[in-house]
Amino acid sequence: MLSTPRRGGLTGRFLVLVGSVAAMVLAAVPAQAADIPGTDQIVMSPNVQHVANVAKPAAIAATINTDIAFQGDYAYVGNYGGFSIYNIKNPKKTSAVSSVVCPGSQMDLSVYGDLLFASVDSSRSDDSCNSTAKPASDKASWEGIRIFDVSDKANPRYIKSVETNCGSHTHTLVPDKRRGNVYLYVSSYRPDATFPDCQPPHDKISIVKVPLGDPASASVVATPVVFPDGGNETQPNLLLPTSGCHDITAYAEKGIAVGACMGDGVLFDIRDPENPKVTARVTDPNFSFWHSATFNNAGTKVIFTDELGGGGLATCTPATAANNGADAIYDIVNGQFVFKSYFKIPRVQSDAENCVSHNGSLIPVKGRDIMVQAWYQGGASIWDFTDSAHPTEIGYFERGPAAEGSGGFWSAYYYNGYVYASDFNRGFDVIKINDERTDPAKGVHVDRLNVQTQGSYRDRGHGDWIWSAED
Repeated sequence: MLSTPRRGGLTGRFLVLVGSVAAMVLAAVPAQAADIPGTDQIVMSPNVQHVANVAKPAAIAATINTDIAFQGDYAYVGNYGGFSIYNIKNPKKTSAVSSVVCPGSQMDLSVYGDLLFASVDSSRSDDSCNSTAKPASDKASWEGIRIFDVSDKANPRYIKSVETNCGSHTHTLVPDKRRGNVYLYVSSYRPDATFPDCQPPHDKISIVKVPLGDPASASVVATPVVFPDGGNETQPNLLLPTSGCHDITAYAEKGIAVGACMGDGVLFDIRDPENPKVTARVTDPNFSFWHSATFNNAGTKVIFTDELGGGGLATCTPATAANNGADAIYDIVNGQFVFKSYFKIPRVQSDAENCVSHNGSLIPVKGRDIMVQAWYQGGASIWDFTDSAHPTEIGYFERGPAAEGSGGFWSAYYYNGYVYASDFNRGFDVIKINDERTDPAKGVHVDRLNVQTQGSYRDRGHGDWIWSAED
């Protein structure tokens, strides 16, 4: 989702803050659809079951939920006011374990070992969790990456911050287990000549290196230029001209990554994680804002999403064409993108519902390309793109118009047999699909899932798939 203009920070000034962050331990009772206030308009396909809903913890109830990461029996849900940790060992009894109050949009999250990384893309008075909003034109403002120790789920500890140019709208974790590091590819955009640390053209990404043995020494090690010849600036229907990337998905095992970069789609070679190389680019006259991307398991296809209207408009109405605010499916042929088709949810939404393609993940079914995806107030859609030219929806879940106006699912991801979705206002939802086309995925279990860091599902024989961790 696009945030309002804001920027600031001092590149090269890497602050360390060691200490405990106040966490509130909360219990929550899962609710069925009929028990959730304001959800009497829920509709779902016959093969989808609503398992649980947990309201946002009180400490961050006033701010919206964002992205999700998973590790073991826990889900980590970002929020403009901080983040929450949920115990999902028994999905039907999902409960909040703690909530960290640490404001700063967007709080896009990833986890690795005992570390949690969070993106801050709004200018703050300093890097602490007690910071306040500050004009981006102020040289003393801060934005970038926060690093927490989450070994104690009830009491996460803030250990480090790293400032990055133009902040961190999103980030992508790229593991380098052989060298004992993880890298964070930081995506940011929207430069402004009045912002000291976000000067035009800002045609780059920032790469943060985190030594796992000494995370407090994390720092920016590279700022590679993605668009040396300039990005897409002339396409008439662009929401914003290309000035950086919104999101990057890495498939480190295959040495590739794909970037959704405002007006462009980009393929990278990341075999040298500190020196990614652009190997292919593509534009699409029907796209307004290249938002996110997902590889299929084989790494031979990419789903790009178009966040038409920045996520705040009703673009799933008859007034908006089916190929606008949709997904675009590309095959990768000889290292280049080959367009195959568009996919958009077939259910018409009202003019009161912000709806557009947003974050999703693969459902690991051997021999098929299936994913679940959030569409804001369009809900969660499960769809099959095995035939790139003829994608088909096979299940869905959605609520009626949000009382707050804007709302819906920011992210919807598949993890160990269930779909987990973060709703702007309604909290954390657990959904299940029971369908012969997706049932084989129930036998695949993973121990960590950062969706923008893909790992492969491999055949171990006997017709079974196992997870190969992204590292």
